[in-house]
Amino acid sequence: MSVDRAGLERAVEAFLAHAAIERNLSPRTVEAYARDLARFTGYLEGQGISELAALERRHVTGFVRFLEREGLGPRSRARALVAIRRLVQYGAGRGLCAVDPLDGVETPRFGKPLPRTLRPDEIQALLEAADLEDPLGRRDHAMLEVLYAAGLRVSELVSLPLSGLDRRAGWVRVLGKGRKERIVPLGEPALEAIEEYLVEVRPGLARAATRESDAVFLSRRGRAMTRQNFFERLRGLARVAGIPRERVSPHVLRHAFASDLLEGGADLRAVQTMLGHADLSTTEIYTHVSRGRLRNTVETRHPRGGGRHRPRRPGGKPRP
Repeated sequence: MSVDRAGLERAVEAFLAHAAIERNLSPRTVEAYARDLARFTGYLEGQGISELAALERRHVTGFVRFLEREGLGPRSRARALVAIRRLVQYGAGRGLCAVDPLDGVETPRFGKPLPRTLRPDEIQALLEAADLEDPLGRRDHAMLEVLYAAGLRVSELVSLPLSGLDRRAGWVRVLGKGRKERIVPLGEPALEAIEEYLVEVRPGLARAATRESDAVFLSRRGRAMTRQNFFERLRGLARVAGIPRERVSPHVLRHAFASDLLEGGADLRAVQTMLGHADLSTTEIYTHVSRGRLRNTVETRHPRGGGRHRPRRPGGKPRP
């Protein structure tokens, strides 16, 4: 039987426009919603559903089972349910559906992986790997200092405008996800590196440009640095520092910023604000990183931790 999907498709299109324009969600989030909802409407076509009001719980649970049979993991299935839930909430607010078809539908469970991070000595080695005799090395050093000092996303770092810096007050103004603005303080090492770069390096890089850029960090051609360019430069510094390349990325430095702050006793809400997390639960994962480091310390240093520093019996043999 041919199914008229115009009503459902119109609802999806209106919701995506609402998400992009009124809720100001990032293009990547809207694209992910669009992919998941296109798959959902395709499934509903086979069930004879053409209106949002006709959607029932069995259709949603059936779709989740369909995704599982297709080989999608728990994380992907959970993401699809989020898109459907947002669509239904949008529709309910406009009288397109009266019953919540997701009531009682359980989200697939998956363990949140702990974020990768670096030890403070590895961070220091990375910072020292930049060649300060080379202008590009000094730029890279300043970028690393700011990235680690402020916990920025790489997109925020490379798009940071000159107007976003207040060197006298010692902070950066960042436009993050959802175009939400936040202010993050910088420590002395980052401020010194920025000052030296802006005075001694950036003017020379800016002269190579055919069009003036207001980005703080410029490439050798005078253009704003790209994420890919900085990523490759960072991997090169990791090699010099003797750190495996696969362990280093801009986001790993953001993780290090958060976990080091928490280990130093920083308030979780303060770290949430500096990272620009909308949900505190996203920040809380870094408390587990700190606990993991504590456990490692106990296991390697405590006499009963199972590590190398166990007391020895008379005669030199370790105690059991």
